[in-house]
Amino acid sequence: MPSALLGFGLCSYSKYTEIKNAIAESEGGLDKFAQSYKSFGLHAVEGGVEYREWAPGAHAVSIFGDFNGWNRNSHQLTRGEFGIWTTTIPDNDDGSPAVPHGSKVKVCIVTPGGMHLDRNPAWATYLIQNQSTLLFDTVFWNPPKEQRYTWKHRKHASAPESLRIYECHVGMGSADPKVGTYDEFTDNILPRIKDLGYTAIQIMAIMEHAYYGSFGYHVTNFFAISSRSGTPEGLKRLIDTAHSMDLVVLMDVVHSHASSNSMDGINQFDGTDHQYFHEGERGRHSLWDSRLFNYGHWEVIRFLLSNLRWYMEEYHFDGFRFDGVTSMLYKHHGIQVQFSGNYKEYFGMHVDIDACVYAMLANDLVKELNPDSGITIAEDVSGMPTVCRPVSEGGLGFDYRLGMSVPDKWIELVSKEKDEAWNMGNIAFTLTNRRWNEATIGYAESHDQALVGDKTLAFWLMDAAMYTSMGLDQQSPVVERGIALHKMIRLISYALAGEAFLTFMGNEFGHPEWVDFPRAGNGFSYEKARRRWDLADNKGLRYGHMQLWEKLMHELDNNHFFCRKSVHQYVVLAHDGDKVIAFEKGDRLLFVFNFHPTQSYTDYRIGTHWGGKYRVVADSDGTNVGGQGRVHWHVEHQTSNSPWQSRSHSLQLYLPSRTCQVYYCFELDSEAEAAAAKAAPAAAAETAKEVDGDAAVVKAKAAAAPTDTAAPDAAAKASAPKTTSA
Repeated sequence: MPSALLGFGLCSYSKYTEIKNAIAESEGGLDKFAQSYKSFGLHAVEGGVEYREWAPGAHAVSIFGDFNGWNRNSHQLTRGEFGIWTTTIPDNDDGSPAVPHGSKVKVCIVTPGGMHLDRNPAWATYLIQNQSTLLFDTVFWNPPKEQRYTWKHRKHASAPESLRIYECHVGMGSADPKVGTYDEFTDNILPRIKDLGYTAIQIMAIMEHAYYGSFGYHVTNFFAISSRSGTPEGLKRLIDTAHSMDLVVLMDVVHSHASSNSMDGINQFDGTDHQYFHEGERGRHSLWDSRLFNYGHWEVIRFLLSNLRWYMEEYHFDGFRFDGVTSMLYKHHGIQVQFSGNYKEYFGMHVDIDACVYAMLANDLVKELNPDSGITIAEDVSGMPTVCRPVSEGGLGFDYRLGMSVPDKWIELVSKEKDEAWNMGNIAFTLTNRRWNEATIGYAESHDQALVGDKTLAFWLMDAAMYTSMGLDQQSPVVERGIALHKMIRLISYALAGEAFLTFMGNEFGHPEWVDFPRAGNGFSYEKARRRWDLADNKGLRYGHMQLWEKLMHELDNNHFFCRKSVHQYVVLAHDGDKVIAFEKGDRLLFVFNFHPTQSYTDYRIGTHWGGKYRVVADSDGTNVGGQGRVHWHVEHQTSNSPWQSRSHSLQLYLPSRTCQVYYCFELDSEAEAAAAKAAPAAAAETAKEVDGDAAVVKAKAAAAPTDTAAPDAAAKASAPKTTSA
């Protein structure tokens, strides 16, 4: 182990131990510490509503809203230790709630300089946009029992054998140009995801964000769900229904930064710029125009850890995809930094140890609350070592990291090079270039690649032809090439780029165009902020072929596992001249890709570890998925024992151009030999039995035959006396 890595691991683990012990001593442990959402914010209690807020920079704090006629002076909070303010609003004299369910509230912060700042409570759980001011107002969400969602299924899903993630955005889930709802997603989209074969959903833009066009990444209110898509009860129904389908539900959580919007969010909540965030320039992300958390502050750790637990307890989320981890881990936030893999890039004074410790605590908490399916994913582009190693080893504790270089490579290839110039060795290297024993999620494209300014992989491949030539009765070389490569790119990314797989919704069927949220530049249009499910469902269009290929890939993994941790993987060849990549993976599978645009190969010899009989189990050239049907599925292929390409056996296969096939070794030579050896005694006994039976028949016939018809030698032998030894 490099000394830098060892030293960093000891430093971060020592700091982690120190903080965790301090939490245990001061707060009663991590478990209790992360339940602070039960005391902070607004809560209905016996006899009234209690409000607690941390605002150390405030001179005075009051709460106001519908309940008191928006009087900023009538309900003052009392300052306590560490700048924590509290008050209790008593119920009305007639026993009715002091703050009714659904009523709006705000908090007024008075600064030492006398400024009055209207804010939303930092721990607010639901907000709606005021259509007159366009600002968001906190809504006290406390529905009566009969209006609350009743959970029907288990709290958390079971961990799947193969993690296949469907990245989705509820607002974009509608086929109509509008904001989709939680209920619509539950009823219309979840069944599609299950039918495709995915085992998990990763939901984006859950946390409230004032600007819809931020894709949910400029969070203003961390404990509130996005009200654009409905109520908390609607989201609970969505997650409960997903669990009934055995789908793991992951949340795209943003703890790397926060919106700089102080009118709606927590920026400058108490009038200072350093309450939740670093002071000055260190507390601002120059590219994102957002605020950066101070992970070394006690109350920030409380806020963020409680935020994770809130979503796991209140909404039954199973785990999280942590956004912007690279920005968290380094004080330079990855800005204008090219990571080459040199260990000096990962360890030193430029690393934010406090952020590393927070990540370790967060992963501890999630695993403690949900040991089975509490999956955590790091969006880290730097490749920092130990990100996906257990905390007990000094790692940060994530289960997976996103293989972010893979989709970038595909976009680079399809946008800048003709496929006949693609370098097979470089593709194979990019797909396999990941840290050993640190699990990676492979994917061909996510939401990032489809944002305005870029476009989906399918649209890069086919562009304007997708508007005119996607009919089954139409012939288009551009479309045929595009769909062929689309299928190949998705399978090779699925099989070779990691231990799990991800797609963004709609890309499985080759969604055209790009993603663009309503904004002034597009006339506030929702046209590109929706999903055209009708394209995939139209029987007369080729989108259905790509969607079926997606289902068949997942069925392949179900029947012959290849996408999971700790499975066999070996790249047999990446021949740039022939444009062929072949590799072994998982359950005796041989994947073969011929990227050559025109050249098909007969009896192409490929080395393999497994000697035996093979049959094709997936074929991108199948007529069922829009191919030409050049590979015969019924043919069995027997290996030769001649070593080839550093493998002990070899196969000779037909490789049509621009296609891929997967071959399964359904019978090893050793299995055939063992079966033959086992069958030999039984076969010999059966033969002997048949011989004895034939002899008995002959003897019976001889005894019954007339004496004059018997053979002379046979009659003589029959009458001869039997002899015995003395």
